[in-house]
Amino acid sequence: MSNRTPRSRLWRPAVAAAAAIVVTAGVVAAAPDSKQAKTGPQLGLVAASKSVTLDSWKEDPGVYLDLGTYLTASGAPLELRVTRKSYKDPVVATQVIREGTKTRTRTLPEGLVKDFSGLPDFIRITVRDAAGKAVVNRTEPFCPNNASGRIQPDAPATSKYPESCPTNPFTLGSVWGVENGWASNTYAGYYAAPVALPAGTYTAEVAVTQRYRDLFKIDAKPQTVKVTVRERSWEEGSAAAEAGARSATGHAAHGAGHSGHTGHTGHTPARTPAPVSGTTGAGPSYNVGHGPHPPAPAAVPWAAKRSGLRSAQGDGPGRTDGSRQAPAERPNAKRPTGTATVPDVPKPDLRSLPAYGITIGEGDGGTPGKDYLAFSANVWNAGPAQLVVDGFRKPGNELMDAYQYFYDASGKQVGYTPTGTMEWDPRPGHEHWHFTDFASYRLLKADRKETVRSGKEAFCLANTDAVDYTVKNANWHPDNTDLSTACGQENSISVREVLDVGSGDTYTQDLPGQSFDITGLANGTYYIQVLANPEKRLKETDLDNNSALRKVVLGGKPGARTVTVPKHDLVDAP
Repeated sequence: MSNRTPRSRLWRPAVAAAAAIVVTAGVVAAAPDSKQAKTGPQLGLVAASKSVTLDSWKEDPGVYLDLGTYLTASGAPLELRVTRKSYKDPVVATQVIREGTKTRTRTLPEGLVKDFSGLPDFIRITVRDAAGKAVVNRTEPFCPNNASGRIQPDAPATSKYPESCPTNPFTLGSVWGVENGWASNTYAGYYAAPVALPAGTYTAEVAVTQRYRDLFKIDAKPQTVKVTVRERSWEEGSAAAEAGARSATGHAAHGAGHSGHTGHTGHTPARTPAPVSGTTGAGPSYNVGHGPHPPAPAAVPWAAKRSGLRSAQGDGPGRTDGSRQAPAERPNAKRPTGTATVPDVPKPDLRSLPAYGITIGEGDGGTPGKDYLAFSANVWNAGPAQLVVDGFRKPGNELMDAYQYFYDASGKQVGYTPTGTMEWDPRPGHEHWHFTDFASYRLLKADRKETVRSGKEAFCLANTDAVDYTVKNANWHPDNTDLSTACGQENSISVREVLDVGSGDTYTQDLPGQSFDITGLANGTYYIQVLANPEKRLKETDLDNNSALRKVVLGGKPGARTVTVPKHDLVDAP
């Protein structure tokens, strides 16, 4: 299992909406007639219940205002395409309006959205205490992509829209939507800060702000919900959870392999978990972070490697210190049955995003007296085809032979070609098979010549980020978004790793290999290079767009180094 899950995937509002289906009883209306169907979406605001109970935990006071209110769509879906041409251009939102068999679009007001996380200031929440005094008065954003349940019995069986709104600062395109006949929770989740409310009773009023009522012609009255805040302890919640688990033994085994359906939180907390208020379970839900990881091999100046020196830690399995070069195809490798061919069919297009989350720290080496430059990186697939890589293990071998597979328009496998190796990484936080030819990280000097190469040169592929869901053949519902079943076990004989169209694979700065040893580097300007397909073994539609650079300026003194990260065009995301 891996502990890698970007912040954008920590939580989806839908997980708090288990009771949303009951909204049906209160809002079902007759199926829209043909006239209504031609007018675009009819949007409304409903509350699933007249009252909710929220928990405030003694160890981490504050409640999240999940009040059970939903935006509904009938007659047609609410659909928005959110894009930017480049990082030099602003984010633009366009509404797709379906009227019967016809489709038209309209561009929403300039500056309405500035990123891809949702519609800002969409909901206003006012909470009053028992005396009628307003103790909370704030607006919250709204991500439509959290299909919470159907409100009409003739609605589509599933929502076609993605399951979350991306928060990666270098996202290029997103699709947001509320399916026709469905409801989406207006709760902003962890994007909204908790509020301090002592135990007691309150009245909350939830309303769509005037700007959006006018923009989308929403004729919806504010919803009023009675709120009870109760104080609890984590110890109490854990005991209740254990009791619940003992009473549900018939369900525990079934659910164990499906952590990906619970908001992608199947990884180790970085600290004692902070409970999230709500009434959807006996014990606290966890706002999970990344777990601690043991040291990875420190990066070594590339010039030293080129002169024949190697890392003292060697290049054994799981020890990709940067000096390892992608091995040549082994002539006696066990191959899949048949002849390797590269057919003339659509292929993936791997591209890199600029590095972000850039900090100075001890690095994954954790060596006293050393300075490290840590960063997050993402390589994504612009399509129009999936990247599919299978590893085949000859019995007794430590490495798998990797092959890239190709498919025709109907999804039929039509060819494959050798593309390097896979190796087992035994380190806690990884413990799965890594594909060794996916990406490479380098720190370049101001003249763009390499000075340090990161130790991270092998990857377990996962669709962690929706980078651009507007590209051709983008899969809005990719599998393997949290590594819960991604990259095999130590005794696996074969492994399949997939990067879907429109999605990218993020490794965050707290993971082994995501840093450069800068101890001996002079202050000045450098560039972090994220390079996809470094050995060019993977077959792509374009090999000229695989590199992304992010400028950084190093300063300070040994033991107290600093880094300044200038804006990348319009994106200010250090």
